[in-house]
Order: sequence, then structure tokens, then C-alpha cells
Amino acid sequence: MSKQLSRRDFLKLATAGAATSAVLTGCGPASRYVKREPYMKMPEYTYNGLSTYYATTCRECAAACGLVVRTMQGRAIKVEGNAENPVNLGKTCARGQATLQGLYNPDRVENPTQQGRGKGAASQMDWDAAIQVVAEALKNNDPSEIAFLMGTAPDHLFDLVSDLANAIGAPAPVRFGALSMFESRATLSRAAEELFGQSAMPYFDIANSDLVLSFGANFLETWISPVSFTREYAQMRRGKPRKRGYFVQFESRMSQTAAKADEWVPLRPGTEGLVALAIGKLVAEAKDTAVPASFEAIDPAEVARTADVKLETLEHIAQLVVDSEHPLAVPGGTAVGQTNGLATAESVLALNAQFGNYGMTGGVYISPLGPNQDEYHRPASPEEMLNLIWKMKDGKVKVLFIHGVNPVFELPSHLGFLDTLQYVPQVISFATFPDETAVASDYIFPDHHGLESWGYQRAVVSSQPVLSGAQPVISPFFNTRATADVLIAAAQQAGGQFAEALPFADEVAFIQSKLSPLVGDPDGSFLAPEINMFSAYFQQHGGWWKNDPALSAPIASGALTKKLDPGVAEFSGEGEFFFVPFVSPTIGEAGANKPWLQELPDPTTTVTWNTWVEMNPETAHELGIDNDDIVEVMSEAGSVQAAVYLYPAIRPDVIAMPFGQGHTAYGQFAAGRGANPVNILSIHFNAAGDLAFAGVKVNVKKTGRKHELARMEGKVGVYEFRKE
Repeated sequence: MSKQLSRRDFLKLATAGAATSAVLTGCGPASRYVKREPYMKMPEYTYNGLSTYYATTCRECAAACGLVVRTMQGRAIKVEGNAENPVNLGKTCARGQATLQGLYNPDRVENPTQQGRGKGAASQMDWDAAIQVVAEALKNNDPSEIAFLMGTAPDHLFDLVSDLANAIGAPAPVRFGALSMFESRATLSRAAEELFGQSAMPYFDIANSDLVLSFGANFLETWISPVSFTREYAQMRRGKPRKRGYFVQFESRMSQTAAKADEWVPLRPGTEGLVALAIGKLVAEAKDTAVPASFEAIDPAEVARTADVKLETLEHIAQLVVDSEHPLAVPGGTAVGQTNGLATAESVLALNAQFGNYGMTGGVYISPLGPNQDEYHRPASPEEMLNLIWKMKDGKVKVLFIHGVNPVFELPSHLGFLDTLQYVPQVISFATFPDETAVASDYIFPDHHGLESWGYQRAVVSSQPVLSGAQPVISPFFNTRATADVLIAAAQQAGGQFAEALPFADEVAFIQSKLSPLVGDPDGSFLAPEINMFSAYFQQHGGWWKNDPALSAPIASGALTKKLDPGVAEFSGEGEFFFVPFVSPTIGEAGANKPWLQELPDPTTTVTWNTWVEMNPETAHELGIDNDDIVEVMSEAGSVQAAVYLYPAIRPDVIAMPFGQGHTAYGQFAAGRGANPVNILSIHFNAAGDLAFAGVKVNVKKTGRKHELARMEGKVGVYEFRKE
């Protein structure tokens, strides 16, 4: 059955009751010793025609959605949502469904590899040699010169690396992801710290609101936890017997979120904070109450002219607020991704204080910490990433470990991450796929795919603390190894303080050490008397969470007395158009290597397999541009080329491009397809250190070439501009 366990020993571990069921379905701690085989060498506990189901966690983003994976004869064949997990309650997004195509991807890194930093000269290694390389990298370098760069998932690996770095005196691991950059998560947590006195993510109770004003937050597509927000949005829209919730979206282009709104207000980019303050003042005047200090200096008429919206529109929205019982304002995305992003986020949060909804049903709360979490660890801002790049360039990083993030692709090329790697003597990647950063490394020691892995992930925004659990649903296809196991083995081989920092037999033992404080907690989703049974239930249910909400209420007084002046955002460059990059709702940050996602039509344009430039038909007519014309989009930082899509639901002075394509590596389905819009972003940050990704102006030039975009819609219709 396996090299470690005989059939008789395995059956001894399978005790009576629920724990027996958990172990027999691969959910108990003993299951890590069981080698699951395909049909040709079928395990004794797998039967022809019968499926086995495993609860685990989606790793396509950091939202911590729970999955249930159906397997048959050693192969994973279908993914569904875990109905018990409070984050998604049985729902999944397209990327969650497509995670199987990552598991079976033909371009996965199959063996530990030593390579020549992108020169094509690569040789396979065995894992003993790979672990020795990691051990020597730890042991032979000063701890201050060791750097860990990690993605936003999984949390258990981040905890392990944090413990290791803290024990040996190395810098804390840096965490980054393109999604967190486009979400402007650092700005939101900083705004909460400025107004609430606590660095945490605000929680917006969309489900119980009856009026939602969203300032750039694309929460139905890619913002923070879209599956959870979509479920809450559905509750807001149709969950009340006699009242349907109302939704207004402020943004310069119509996203899928704006398309679902009752009203879309295409305001001028960079004026969202002023509009929020103007609405706050109009609400106070409509209620005939004193205008709070935060809104006193605002002239709504002047704001309307600046934002290029009608004053009547703002007055109408203010009246909607007055007539509602539970109004809510949400900041995020392009509204916060500006040079004035922090002030904009604070202005929208102050608007909620004006609504009087802090700590109230349908209002704003402070998100609870996740189980076994000591403090909120937000991802690094792009400015902090720039600090790491400078440190690398100064020769202060001798070895760089990279896991779960692809900065060569996800960061603007103008930051120079790829060029700076030459100043780091040793770069070790733990990538599952040959992405741009992996091929630029000295070594690739491939991690398991998420469906082959143990772990846990904390929910970023949830009314109750959630620790979503992960377990292997099948045995690894290739000669890969869990990064946690590699680091534990390397630390033991290095000895001394390294071995003392990670005194664990393997990854599961480390995870159990982090779960131990939860054993016996009467407020949790299940009870267990000791850690082994707790681990069995943890894997069987797909995690552990508090039964009741643990939200805390912010203090409103500071938000209403602070003088706020978001002004109008500053835009880099002298271009004619505002440039709005947005995360592809189908591809996301790392889905371009999955054909299912490439084939899935974009929800607003129906384009597949490519990158496009959204342009208003009136603007295109003035420039002599038509559908499928390839144009060059130029900023002060560089240029990219893509085909035009005439899109009437965008301001005439704005053009937009999706992020997710434009890879130069990452496998046969991703490489050489489309363009990467982050490469024309200028290096300007807001006060929280987030990149002002929506604060760029560009020019557009025809190239004289055409490329017909593959799209599901017909060429003649509402999207086709007709010349009179």
C-alpha cells in the first residue's frame, strides 16, 4: 500500500466513528503516509465506480474559498465549493473550477532543476542535492543577507518562514501579489489605521445593506474576495421580502460590477474622494443637520464640475441615502489606486461615519483576525517591494528565496526587478510552473500543486474568523516536494539555530503545532479532545472557524472631525487619455496557463485568448480607429500594443486594458499571447506606498495593422459604432 504503512497498520489507525471516516477518506493525519495510486496500481481502499471526496482550499487566489474535490481511481475529476466554509458557502468562481487544469498542466516543473538564469541550460537534480543547496544557502550566508519573497498564499508557509526568519535573525518575509496591488490593500489597511486606530481590513456588510455606493471597488469580479461579495450582493438585492437593495457604482469604465448596478456614474478619474465628501455634505444638508468638520470645506457644485458629473446626480444620490435605512459606501480598486488614494479611502470611510453605520447592521466593521493569527499581516506595498529591489541592487541580499509570486511579470518592468536579480548571487525559486521569475532563477525546486498540498489559509475579510484547511486530494504526479518540507529538511541539515527554529518531522507536524491552540475551543465549528482527532476533523470539514461573528465596531468621532482633502489625483505623463488597467475577471493574475480560462469570454466584451484596448466609439471615430485596429499605447514609462475594442461604456477620455496576459514564459498556453499593461505604469506611489496604477496618462497611435479579436458577440450590434 505504501512504503511507510502496511495495510494492517493502516487499519489499526482507522478507529471507530467519525474519525474513522475521516482517516479512510484521506482526511486524517495518517493519510500523509498513504500513497494514492492511479488505476493501474489502485489502492486497497479505492473501488471501481466509486468516488472519494476531499475537502480542501482553493489556491487560485488568497480569498480562502473552500473546495470539495471529487476523485476517482486516484485522479481528481471535478471541483465544487465547500458548502460548510463560511467564505464561499459552496460557491466557486471560474478560476476555482479551472484549478484542475493547473493540476494536469503539461508545462509543470517536474523535477528539481539547476539552470543558467534563463539561458536555457538546465539540468535535473535529485531532492537530496536540492535540500543540500538550500541548507548551504541558509548556513553559509549572514541571516541579514537572506531574503524571502512570498505570495499571498498559503498562510501556513508564510507562518513557517516567518518563524524561521525570526529565529535566525533574518528580515521578515516580504509578501506580494499583483491582486493585492490592484486591490490597494495596503491603502485600505492604512486608512483604517488612520481613522480607527487599528491596522486591519475594514469589513463592509454588503449583505445587510439596502443601499451600496461603490467607489471603484470591483467586488463582483476580482476585488479581495469576489465569491463572498457576490453572495452578499445577492442577499442585498433579493434577501429582503419587501425591499430590493439599490446599488450605485462610481468608476470611469463599466466593469462587470458596474454592469450589475442600478446606476453607473462615469466620473472623472481621481475625483472619487471629492465626490464622496460632496455626497456627505449634501446628506447633512438634506437631513438639516450640522455638517461634520470633515465635509465643511466641500462645495458640491464645484465638485460636480471637477468630477464631470451633474450636481443633480449627486443630489439624487444623497436623497437615496436619506431614504435608505442601511446605506453603505465601499472604497477600492481604481478609486484608491491613485496618488490621492489614501485620502480617498479615508473620505469614503468618513462618509460611512456620516451615515452612522459604524458597527451597525449593513455598515462598516473591523475584520477579525484569523484563527491562530497574532496580528494582521498585510501584503507588502509596491513601495516596499521597491525597497527590496534597492536592497538587492546594493548587494545586501546574497540569497533570495521566492515562492508563490511572479514579480518579473507582476511588477512594472520600470521597477527593474529582473535586471536587479543579477546583483543577487543565488536565487532559488519554488515555483510549480516555469513562470518568468522561475526561469530567471538559479534553481527551481518545484512545490506541489495546491491540490497535492497540505496547508491552511485565513480569510482576509469575513464576519467570523476562518481558517480554511488544505489537504492532498491525489498523490503528486511529478517529482515535486512541499516547500515547507524542503525548508524543514534543509534547516535540520544546517543544524544549530536553523534546526532549533524548525524542530518538526514534516509539514503536517508544523501545521499541527499551529492548530494546537485551537483544540478544545468551545466556540469553534467542531470540538476534539486532542490534536490528532482535531486534525482529522479539520481536514474532513475543510477547516475550522468560529461559530459566531467576531466583528468589532470602529469609533466614528475621529472620522468626522479629521480635516480631509483628497483633492484631484495627480497623473504622470502628458498623454491625452487617462489609462485604467484592470485585472481580467477570467484570467486573474496567474490563470493565463489554463485553456479553460483563456477560452472563457470576458463578461463585458466577450473577448477570449487575447488582450484588448477598450476605447469609446466616439473617441475612436475622431482618431480614425476601428475595431481590431492594433494601436500603440504610450506612457512616459514605455509602450504596449494591442487590438482595439470599441466599448461605449467607457468615458471618451479614458482607455482601459485588462491585466493577465503578456507572458514571456509560463508555458505554452500563456507565453507570447497578448500584452502586459503594467509595463507602461509609472513609478508613483500614494501616501500608503501603494502604486498609483490608475494615475497614468497615455497617448494612442495607430500602427496600420489589424488583428481580429476572438469574441463571442456579433460584430454588428450595440458595440459597433456606426458612422452617420
